[in-house]
Amino acid sequence: MLDETPKRFDRIVAILIQLQSKKIVKAQELADRFECSLRTIYRDIRTLEASGVPIYSEAGVGYALMDGYRLPPVMFTREEVSSFIAAEKLMQKFTDPTLGTHYSSAMYKLKSVLRSADKDYLSNIESRIVMQTAEPMFNDNSPNTLAILFEGIAEKKQILLSYKTFESDETNERNIEPVGVFHDHNNWYFLGYCHLRKDYRQFRTDRILGIRKTESGFTIEHNSLETYLTKTETRPTVKVRILIEKKIARYLATERKYHGYVSEKEVDGKIEMTFMCKDIDSGFPRWFLMFGDYATILEPESLKTRTLELLEINRQRLL
Repeated sequence: MLDETPKRFDRIVAILIQLQSKKIVKAQELADRFECSLRTIYRDIRTLEASGVPIYSEAGVGYALMDGYRLPPVMFTREEVSSFIAAEKLMQKFTDPTLGTHYSSAMYKLKSVLRSADKDYLSNIESRIVMQTAEPMFNDNSPNTLAILFEGIAEKKQILLSYKTFESDETNERNIEPVGVFHDHNNWYFLGYCHLRKDYRQFRTDRILGIRKTESGFTIEHNSLETYLTKTETRPTVKVRILIEKKIARYLATERKYHGYVSEKEVDGKIEMTFMCKDIDSGFPRWFLMFGDYATILEPESLKTRTLELLEINRQRLL
């Protein structure tokens, strides 16, 4: 007996919407999204075809709608409407002006198809949601960095970058083939193939002083962004153990991953954390000093020595 429940109806409608949202959609992609079998997806596709939806398929590639076929205006649920507001506030604060303007334009179009009651619902909450950023994410000389990066990635065009590294006050120009953009630790970064260094490099957007798309195409077929971000570094690590008061330990959950966090356990009412750290000379001891009055370094001795050196330097400067 065929499954004709409302759940199946909702899935079929969602499949139709997804087919319109992409040029090609793989059956496995649909099965993963709806947590069902490939056999179920094949059956749903046949149902759409029997209903007059012009779908064509290619073995080993996927499904697509025939050119020119469009869905009528889509109605949104109240929960979906709420997500629009959160996304709009995020776009206003966490992206560059060009992308923010484009998103605002898209929001006007989305709001235009809402029911009157949902428009009132939207109006009541949108002024009561505020997103705040701690530091500028883009240099004033390069305010539209993300928009240009997106264009370069989509069109497979090199970009010319004026960049200022953390270690140097000098600015250098580089031709980059942008691979992908990601947000991490309250900053935007992009990864690309640097023709100056002949290797892949990461760049932080607030250190970009100038950026423009060129007409030069990519010279390399790049893998996905995740491929490069998950590569294991060959830099050696050092085992670090620290003992922290329990009331402080919970506030370190976000930042500890940047210092090689491995595990933790409770010891005599405190939390012992273990790290495999790549930088015990600078990064880790400076981070440790932020909460050092509530913690103890158990090992290694070299970390204790370096932390004391930093404290002494600070003491001398305060005299």
